[in-house]
Amino acid sequence: MRTRLLPLLIVLMAAVLLALGVPLGVITAGVEQQKVVVDRIDDAARFASLAQFVTARPEGPTAVKSPDEGERRATLGAELERYHTLYGIRAGVFYRDHSPMAAAPASLTVPRDGEGRQAFNEALAGRRSHDPHQIWPWDDTGRVPVASPVIRDGDVVAVVVTDSPTDRMRAHILHDWLFIAAGECVAMLVAVGAAIRLTGWVLRPVRVLDTASHDIATGRMNSRVAATAGPPELRRLARSFNEMADNVEDVLEQQRAFVADASHQLRNPLAALLLRIELLALELPDGNEEIASVRTEGKRLARVLDDLLDLALAEHAAADLQLTDVAALAAERVDSWRPLADSKGVRLTYEGAGAVTGWADPIALSSALDAVVDNALKFTPPDEPVTVAVVRDGESVTITVADRGPGLADDELTRIGDRFWRSSRHQNVSGSGLGLSITRILLAAGGGAISYAPHPPHGLRVTVTVPRTAPSAAPVLP
Repeated sequence: MRTRLLPLLIVLMAAVLLALGVPLGVITAGVEQQKVVVDRIDDAARFASLAQFVTARPEGPTAVKSPDEGERRATLGAELERYHTLYGIRAGVFYRDHSPMAAAPASLTVPRDGEGRQAFNEALAGRRSHDPHQIWPWDDTGRVPVASPVIRDGDVVAVVVTDSPTDRMRAHILHDWLFIAAGECVAMLVAVGAAIRLTGWVLRPVRVLDTASHDIATGRMNSRVAATAGPPELRRLARSFNEMADNVEDVLEQQRAFVADASHQLRNPLAALLLRIELLALELPDGNEEIASVRTEGKRLARVLDDLLDLALAEHAAADLQLTDVAALAAERVDSWRPLADSKGVRLTYEGAGAVTGWADPIALSSALDAVVDNALKFTPPDEPVTVAVVRDGESVTITVADRGPGLADDELTRIGDRFWRSSRHQNVSGSGLGLSITRILLAAGGGAISYAPHPPHGLRVTVTVPRTAPSAAPVLP
């Protein structure tokens, strides 16, 4: 869940930062350009005030010029030239007919089109020119034209035109953008860290609940979670989970107690009934089929009661986990079952390392192996092998019991281990259908497991797994 929630939060935070950063970058670029425009307007106004004292251009070849007009024009030209030299900004003062009063450089003319011509025309009309279009850092051909009217006696007699390069302005904009980008990256890192902490805080109780649910599903009924931290909804969920687990445990305890009490109470009447059957058999001829059938069913009922009592005890007893030599234990159980296998003509063998350790309850593991090996010997015909192998498999130890019996179909494999379930093809084989259920419960109590698979070309492979490290304690919600 975290892998799905965390990217979603990161994408949302990135979208928010972009939604803030992009307008901020646009505003920053606009502010930077506005500074340039305001400076050019001030410069143009200063040149316009100087140009006011230059006599208006004489009309006709016989017009008389003012005696100091040349000096004033020279002063204006010197100011424009010094301005161009210091700042690299082209500037000029032009009469209404586009002829220059003074310009720096001397080749500067009134723009014929574009924003420069528009600014000139607006200044001729007595208005300040509109702001030029926004210049971006990658626009290396753009310029900033600004025009200001020269007014004398209420009339516009000339126009001051400035044409600024944008290198320095674009560098300032790019610098501001880099600063904004660095701030966005830092904010994104902080946001990612906060998202990781937030998702961890929200999802950690969920993981603990999932672990506790899995423990209960696998038979560790004492698993609980603490409802003292986390979001309020999860705290309520934890309390509800604990209440549910308590109720389930109470119900199962009542069920186990009932099965154990019923099995124990039925044993004495059944024993008395079997004794009377034996006494009755003494009064009948030898080989009486009815008596033999009753005796067989009575013994079968006794085995079922014994298995029910073992099942109840297995569900109630806690595992006594120890560091156990699983290989030695498996080899010892094979040796114990070999006489029975030899009597049936089945080849029972052990394969694997001489010493493989794992954490298990030795008594429970021995009982589980006995049930699995007994089941394999029941269904394996003479002259066929039953192999018991122990191997290390990462963090666990696996004990494999493979036989060459008839095996089970795929739909039967999903039901094997269910209480009282037996294949319809093997109803004539003795058994109660509880042995593998008891095995599964005994193994689950110690953190182990049992699984079943086909053993081609025919047969069944049973795999018992125990951990190589001590199982952890029950989970606690932080």
